[in-house]
Formats: sequence, C-alpha cells, structure tokens
Amino acid sequence: MTDQELQQLRRARWRLDGRPVRTLDDARAFVEDVGLCLTYPPGSREHVLAPTFIGAFAGCEDRLPDWQHAFADPRAREADELRVRLLREKAAFEANQFGECGLLVAAPLFPYFYGLVGDRNPRATAKPGAHSDYTPLARDVFEAIRKHGSVSKRQLRQMMRGSLSTAALDRALHELWSRLRITRVDYTSEDGAAWDALYRWAPEPVRRGMHLSLPEALSALLSKYLDAVAAAEQTRVEEFFSRLTPKSRVREAVNALLAAREFSFVSVSGKTMLQIATRRHA
Repeated sequence: MTDQELQQLRRARWRLDGRPVRTLDDARAFVEDVGLCLTYPPGSREHVLAPTFIGAFAGCEDRLPDWQHAFADPRAREADELRVRLLREKAAFEANQFGECGLLVAAPLFPYFYGLVGDRNPRATAKPGAHSDYTPLARDVFEAIRKHGSVSKRQLRQMMRGSLSTAALDRALHELWSRLRITRVDYTSEDGAAWDALYRWAPEPVRRGMHLSLPEALSALLSKYLDAVAAAEQTRVEEFFSRLTPKSRVREAVNALLAAREFSFVSVSGKTMLQIATRRHA
C-alpha cells in the first residue's frame, strides 16, 4: 500500500471526501463508525492522528478552524449545534483528555473508554486528606452537582459559598471531568454548558465500564482506533493513547494484540505500520 492509498482510505472514512455530515443520523453514524474523534484539529505542533467532527461536518480538510478560531467560522457553530444534539440523546459522550480540541466517544464504545479512564467508584464521595485523588474544591463541586442535578457554571457559582473565581471553578470541573465523574450534557447560549454526574446521566455505560479490566478496555479502544485510521505507525498510536494511559501500557496491549494476531504489520511507502489483521486492501 502506498501513502497516497492510505490517505484516500482515511479521507473516505473520515468524511473528508465531499460527503459532509449534515443530519443527526449522519452524525450518529459517523461517530459510531470511527469510534473516537476530536472535535477540532490539533495544533500544528501536536502529533495527534485522528478524525475530527468539524472535518466530517465540512466534508473536507481545507481551512478547518482549530478551537481558537472556531468562533469566527460559521461551520463550527453549525457543527457544535449538531454535536450538542448528539450529547443530549446520549449517542456520544465528551471527554477532555485532549484539551480544547475535545474528544467525542461513540456510545457503543464509551463503556470501554470509561473502563480505561473512569473512576471505579463513581457514586462515592471523594475522601478528603493529603492522599485524596481530588482537591477540596473539586469534591465540593461534585457534591453540588450530585445534589442538584444538571447545572451550569453560573448556577454552581451561586451554590458555592464564598467568592469563587471562574478559573478556579474551571479547574475543578476539569479535574472531575478527566476522571469521568461528571460530563457536559447540554449547552445554551444563555447559560453555557450544563453539567451532571455521569453515573446518573448514563448509568448503564458506567456500570459496564466499571466491570471491565484495563487490558480489555484498552484492547477494544486500540482496535477501534486502528480500524478508523486504517493503518498507523506504532509511535502515532502510542502518542494518541498516551493522553489516556501510560505509553508502556499501550505497548504491552499492542504486543498482546500482535501475538494474538489481532494486529499485523503492513508496509506503507517504506514505513512499517500497524493494521487490523483482518483488513484487506484492494
């Protein structure tokens, strides 16, 4: 396989070939097909190989806005409306491991994502103390969300005692979100994002994810990712998943999948890449 053939495979799979995603059904089908996608493309200095939701919405990869310039691009505003509809109907879930680029995880794949990065005891109150996994403010914010249900940042600031800065609240929300204690469930222009406890918003995916082993969850995610990118150098695979788990764990999982003949190597224009073993190229 040549590099040009690989790029053509990706363009078709990532809906960059003139077939834009426009309807909710289109968006749901796209996200389920690729499993994991960034909301916006990464910066030029970041080596992240993945499809993007804004790319699929635009139907091309020309002049796609990154998150810093999305406010000025009408395509981004329309794509965000479609993305919020996916979240509302729980066809996809958001995660923050890729920062402002955003990450969308398809509903069928989400239990595996939760099994890899989620808190194994999501209902429990985070314990205070020097060895706690959460800061005091994050614990307080979680208790407020758990008590009151879906709330906006404005409402959270009103609930919390004392003067709470926007930056401090953002850090606490990011901390809880990174462990999938909470998730964004809606967005309005008046109040911004609304947050809820993930175990209440999506109890069945969380329950399933809690009972998956780390190797099982990671193997499923690796397989879906590699299927979506068609083929990739192992370093690119490790770079993507290093946002979710240590690279050493990714290497162990890749080696196990190679040994089980789930993955195989393919030469692409002289580069050795990983692919799904059952994939057949014309």
